[in-house]
Amino acid sequence: MASQDGDVQQSPAVTSAIAGKADSRKEKQNSQTNIHKTTDSEDPVTEGTKHTDPEKAKSITNVDQDGDDYDVRKEDHFGEATVIKTAKDLVTHVLHVDDDPTKSPWTFRAILIGMILCTFASVLQEIFYFKPQIILVSVVFLTVLGYILAMPFQLIPRPIGDGKIARLCRFLNPGEFNSKEHAFTIIMGSAGSSSAVATQILAAQRLYYGFTPNKGAAIFLVISSQFLSYGVAGMLRTVLVHPAKMLWPVNIPVNTLLETLHRDRSETQKRLRYFTFIFSGAFLWEIIPAWIAPIFQGISIPCLARQDSLLITNLFGGAQNNEGLGFLGLCFDWNYIAGLSSPLWYPLYTLVNSLGGYLLCIVLFMGIYYGNIWRSRDFPFLSQLMFHQSSNATNFVQYNITAILNPDNTINSTLVAEQGLPYLSGSYLLSFISTNVGITAAIVHLLLWNYNDLKEGWSFLRWSKIRSYFSRQTTSNQDEAARRQKIVNDSEMDPHYKLMVQNGYVEVPNWWFGLVLLLAFVIGMVTLYQVKSTLPWWAFIVSNLIAALFILFFGAQMGLTGFQFNQQPVVQMLAGYILPGRPLANMYFTVFGFNGIQQGQWLLRDLKLAQLAHLSPKATFTAQMLGTVIGGIMDYVIMVSIVDNQTPALLSISGTNVWSGQNVQSYSTLAVAWSLAKDMFSVGSRYQWVTLSYLLGFMAPIPFWLAWKYTKREVFRDVDTSIISWYCGLLYVGVNSSLLMYFGLGIFAQWYLRTYHPSAFIKYNYLVSAALDGGTQVMVFLLSFAVLGASGNEYKFPIYALNNGGSNESKNIDYCKFNVAAAG
Repeated sequence: MASQDGDVQQSPAVTSAIAGKADSRKEKQNSQTNIHKTTDSEDPVTEGTKHTDPEKAKSITNVDQDGDDYDVRKEDHFGEATVIKTAKDLVTHVLHVDDDPTKSPWTFRAILIGMILCTFASVLQEIFYFKPQIILVSVVFLTVLGYILAMPFQLIPRPIGDGKIARLCRFLNPGEFNSKEHAFTIIMGSAGSSSAVATQILAAQRLYYGFTPNKGAAIFLVISSQFLSYGVAGMLRTVLVHPAKMLWPVNIPVNTLLETLHRDRSETQKRLRYFTFIFSGAFLWEIIPAWIAPIFQGISIPCLARQDSLLITNLFGGAQNNEGLGFLGLCFDWNYIAGLSSPLWYPLYTLVNSLGGYLLCIVLFMGIYYGNIWRSRDFPFLSQLMFHQSSNATNFVQYNITAILNPDNTINSTLVAEQGLPYLSGSYLLSFISTNVGITAAIVHLLLWNYNDLKEGWSFLRWSKIRSYFSRQTTSNQDEAARRQKIVNDSEMDPHYKLMVQNGYVEVPNWWFGLVLLLAFVIGMVTLYQVKSTLPWWAFIVSNLIAALFILFFGAQMGLTGFQFNQQPVVQMLAGYILPGRPLANMYFTVFGFNGIQQGQWLLRDLKLAQLAHLSPKATFTAQMLGTVIGGIMDYVIMVSIVDNQTPALLSISGTNVWSGQNVQSYSTLAVAWSLAKDMFSVGSRYQWVTLSYLLGFMAPIPFWLAWKYTKREVFRDVDTSIISWYCGLLYVGVNSSLLMYFGLGIFAQWYLRTYHPSAFIKYNYLVSAALDGGTQVMVFLLSFAVLGASGNEYKFPIYALNNGGSNESKNIDYCKFNVAAAG
């Protein structure tokens, strides 16, 4: 992220070596006119030696950053002694830069499979939202499932003739299931897999406010909140998707798997065999930590040695929700290790900064609690709820939110004075502070290091651009050719995008995204009044403006580093000051503010996935729009089912090891807390550092930038205070026992494997990540409905040494002392 030359995974110090190689390479390549991608060596013993089969290599004319044709054969550039260093290196050497424009995604089976994936993913993600640890439905998982669903179609015979049966058979099975059909289904499934933030407010209303909006209005609320940011994000794609340095690392395992499944079998046979083996192993293993032996979710050696100490639990426990910080925990459950993202694809730059923040988080949490800062010892060590004043941690009382509300769900100041202002746990407060520091630090960091990448972000709002949207003049062939040539000659453009431009793919007009934005805005405005949200029309506009601004900055951050920031607390804070005393309005403001940022990032991620898969822009647009509508409807249906059937667990502080209401609790708590922002968080109040932390964030990146400016020491350039700050509050919630394994595996892959075994890294790192994600999540899905209670009935495995039941008022599943206070 700190680099301005596309180097997102190593220090900028390496760029001089790259430049030297590029110069020598260019002399040998000026006479060449084609890109050639060749087969991988299938012999692991000689993987540093590459072999070229001209009959299998596909060719296509392309131009490098200096306007010259170039050869990106892996065997020419990346032997065992050469390391991938830049984003362009990664997308041209891990992935093939070739394309067959005759492959079409517009088939009946692609649309049907996409709809099935979308429905399935939205259901699964909404279930995961109510789990002790938020787990994102892996796009890799959807990739595997889509491929399996396509198999029955390929068994349909394709008879010759014009009869109805023959035509129907060819309609259902137009030929081999190709990579572009597959990419279409993945993007459609991915669009539906993001749990809509709107379901949080609807769940909170049912759990804490005793109010349920009309079903039709609720569904439209969900859909409009998902679509609003799409318009802005789509118009930012020239800045956040098309450039090579906007890598969006999360997509590399998916695109690697697509190539493994769809390229010539003689080329990918061994890689596919490795994928199948690892996928099957992860699938079978997951049943052990998820059900048979939960201790493998987090083995804590200190807890096994001292099973009667809450200090040991707070520091070393972490296998259960809100148990402890999980320091030195050994987790063997990939479901938790890669719950939010696989460590194998995160850039080393991001991993190292994250590790620094994680270690600081442990020190700060322990210091705040045992130093009794903010009276932390009077409340649970980890909790996302609000409490009444108490004399110690065993006598605290959960704050009664409904007791301070008027009938219209606004805050009653008199009732607040009677009950007193609520208290928060010290760990939860630190998570606010670290998030706020990270938000402003990210903006300043990007302006200091990546201003040139962002400055054209809002060029689509220039009057000349707006006027061109409504112009009736058509672009001449000469103008279009000039535009395409300009893209091809642009050294900053992703080679895959250049290839699509050369092959004549038609771009989606900006006004399409503008129309999506307008329709979603109108639906959202009408819905707000139908559900009696108490959110004024002007605040609705402000929330969307905030989302539009943040999409540029945090979309760039995610594209460059793979790191996704949680802006929800910040948006809720702004709502608290704009709409004081109105928690319900606060939650609706957050739906359109925070959800807008998040959805914009997901859309941009999938646009990059499509670009690397060479899927036409119009097919991508169609898949995203259909998937979002279907996903929004299913999100609402599943949310209602879970809330109705698991209410006791969702209202509990600790929940169970299967169900948890921590996310809804956090959302509701923040809405009420920030509705009292003037009294709780303003300068001079009890928790003033939550607000003052924004100033710290503005200042945090500047010393390192100045140090680099005057010393040119690359260590200063590699420090990202926004990522470090965010990780300083990481452990305030969830299962924390997986972090040691997360960082260990990530640094092993992105430093050791990438540096000392680059050939193995190129061929297998992202494939292994895809296999682990896919196998694990398939089993998690099956277990959720078969034995873990997603279907309504839970079947517990018998109690024995590796499964002590957990939360039994004696020991947690990792044998740490059970904290009665944390259970509530």
